[in-house]
Amino acid sequence: MKLLKHPLWLAVATFCLTAHAVPNPENAAAAYQGEASAIDPALAKVVRSPGAPDLTEAEFNHAKEIYFQRCAGCHGVLRKGATGKPLTPDITQEKGLAYLQALIGYGSPAGMPNWGSSGQFSEEEVTLMAKYVMHEPPTPPEWGMQQMRDSWKVLVKPEDRPTKQMNRLNLDNLFSVTLRDDGKIALIDGDSHRIVKTIETGYAVHISRLSASGRYLLVIGRDARIDMIDLWMKEPARVAEIKVGIEARSVETSKYHGYEDKYAIAGSYWPPQYTIMDGETLEPLRIESTRGMTVDNQEYHPEPRVAAIIASHEHPEFIVNVKETGKVMLVNYEDIDNLSTTTIGTAPFLHDGGWDVSHRYFMTAANQSNKIAVIDSRQRKMAALVEVGKIPHPGRGANFRHPEFGPVWATSHLGDASISLIGTDPDNHPEHAWKVVQTLQGQGGGSLFIKTHPKSTHLYLDTTFHPDPEVSQSVAVFDINNLDNGYNVLPIGKWSGIKEGAKRVVQPEFNAAGDEVWFSVWNGQEETSAIVVVDDKTLQLKKVIKDKRLITPTGKFNVKNTQFDIY
Repeated sequence: MKLLKHPLWLAVATFCLTAHAVPNPENAAAAYQGEASAIDPALAKVVRSPGAPDLTEAEFNHAKEIYFQRCAGCHGVLRKGATGKPLTPDITQEKGLAYLQALIGYGSPAGMPNWGSSGQFSEEEVTLMAKYVMHEPPTPPEWGMQQMRDSWKVLVKPEDRPTKQMNRLNLDNLFSVTLRDDGKIALIDGDSHRIVKTIETGYAVHISRLSASGRYLLVIGRDARIDMIDLWMKEPARVAEIKVGIEARSVETSKYHGYEDKYAIAGSYWPPQYTIMDGETLEPLRIESTRGMTVDNQEYHPEPRVAAIIASHEHPEFIVNVKETGKVMLVNYEDIDNLSTTTIGTAPFLHDGGWDVSHRYFMTAANQSNKIAVIDSRQRKMAALVEVGKIPHPGRGANFRHPEFGPVWATSHLGDASISLIGTDPDNHPEHAWKVVQTLQGQGGGSLFIKTHPKSTHLYLDTTFHPDPEVSQSVAVFDINNLDNGYNVLPIGKWSGIKEGAKRVVQPEFNAAGDEVWFSVWNGQEETSAIVVVDDKTLQLKKVIKDKRLITPTGKFNVKNTQFDIY
């Protein structure tokens, strides 16, 4: 039986892809940041369930491995649902095997990836996964202080590190580039566009963050491994590492005056908790669970994962997004032995976000609720909850001065073509503050990131997960001073010169000067990928960075922009 030709498959697929499709917010991003979990399948206890199709031990273990690598990021380790729908046996057994096969094989208009028809799963694996999700989910173990300390390594002691920068790199314009499926980052010189070196890291690095001083680069993989890289060394290298759990997404360092580089924090997907560490060695100091009640219906959730974390500039605090419960925690690190936390209820499911231009207001997406929560970090309270488009996915978002409405912050969306512009100046433009003052229309849904720069007059957004390759391989760019004129399309994939592969274009990132914008052209692990550099003034191709070491490049983080929260 061929997956794409069999009549039963086609009939069920048609059924799934119309009125009965299962909505699955943010699974359009699954292949980028929701799909990969680093849970070791050998650690999860195998459970057999009445009413589920029989699976051999080997089949169950294989399916478990696929689930933790590809599916847990959206549906949750316990399959209770998150930005993806729950997949517990009471639901999946009622849907039936044929329905699940079609859904997994063909995806849905609401964002479920087409794992089968895209070739990422074989026909046998599609069937295997349909059977697997009809069983009770296995539960991985906890990860506490002993496990963290066992994994913790100081590779170069602080006293043995240089006291000044020992290389000639322009660190402000250095880029940390995620080589997603190669388990590495590439450090690329933004002046010469050349790779300085690649550094082995954890599995599928999610983000890079800079310490307040700009000296230490911290990267975290989906396997919850953190690597600390000292950029002052003659040749930048790892100086410490730790695993803070089994699966994770976020890391940040303390930035409040007097606490620069003192602490680091990481949030885990599993176990659901955050860990405060020493800022120079990554020694684990304090672990706090995030399990608790949801903000909407006040029900206990066993797996409220930590999404974005951002460092406050107003108080010695970390701002921690707890995804499933819809709560923002302001964790005060002034005295970590007597930890003080302010909890703010917003909306589920919290994901990513960034500062407004003043660095006072944290703008964060509750993506399944189609809202942006505005957190006043000075007053330690929520300033507003703003309705936006379908499945906001801003990354850090984009700040600029609107010609009519003053300062605004923008988000694009996974679920529709809209771009929401929110007024962010309650002092000088109170009539526009915390309102969507304008809605633009881009190329379509499937956008992951939107970006501009204080020195740019352009607003860029990708459409990485749009189903049309012509759209996913290009970006839209607006003239900030003439937003009503619509957008121009830049054919980034075509400019890369790559002939084969999906060539998905992802994440605009500016250089330090704000006159170049970089895009990743993301292909498969065995295919050629590239980074395309565009001149921001002319919107013309400036450079294509190709190198055999550029394997699956995705996120790019300019040191200066990341260090000073410029976006």
